[in-house]
Amino acid sequence: MTTAETKDRILETAARLFHEQGFNGTGVSTILREADVNAGSLYHFFPSKEALLLGVLERYRHLLHPVVMAPVEAATEDPIGRVFALLQQYRDWFAPLNFTMGCPIGNLALELADSLPGVRELVRANFDGWSGFVEKWLKEAGDRLPADADRGQLAHLVLTVMEGGLMQARARASAEPYDASVRQLRRYFDLLEDQAARQRRPGGRRR
Repeated sequence: MTTAETKDRILETAARLFHEQGFNGTGVSTILREADVNAGSLYHFFPSKEALLLGVLERYRHLLHPVVMAPVEAATEDPIGRVFALLQQYRDWFAPLNFTMGCPIGNLALELADSLPGVRELVRANFDGWSGFVEKWLKEAGDRLPADADRGQLAHLVLTVMEGGLMQARARASAEPYDASVRQLRRYFDLLEDQAARQRRPGGRRR
């Protein structure tokens, strides 16, 4: 196994275990056993468990496009359709588990962001990257949305629906709260598109 492969294996294993058991609930010995590496290999790359956690969060950030966003962009060219395809993709990932483990990044934010400033910064970077893609799609929607609709704030609303829906679905071990949240978001976007259509008509009011 190459050096790069060893590092990737450690990060992949730690990410899975932190998601399944939480950061504080995961011992270094468990990571070593599950990754099938020795302590020297781990500490060569990560001098502490916290450094490993930061590496995991960096890994999530770098995988955001190839793993999360690229499949959505390949599935549809409709920019607003991509927003709801993204939300459906999350549902498809978590529903088979009855949402029992929740969002891995959201979980780390709740567990550690108040105590580890570096975690807060990287969680924010992950969320900003996520909402940044959504904002780009909403800008590409052009005049399908009202001119005065703040695309950045809308992107953060989509993120809030996703994270809040996942958390409530986890609490109930059911997709129903997530689905209800997405339906309400869809209705809101429908209203925005109707408003934009009225603005495009001759004599339509524009702000």
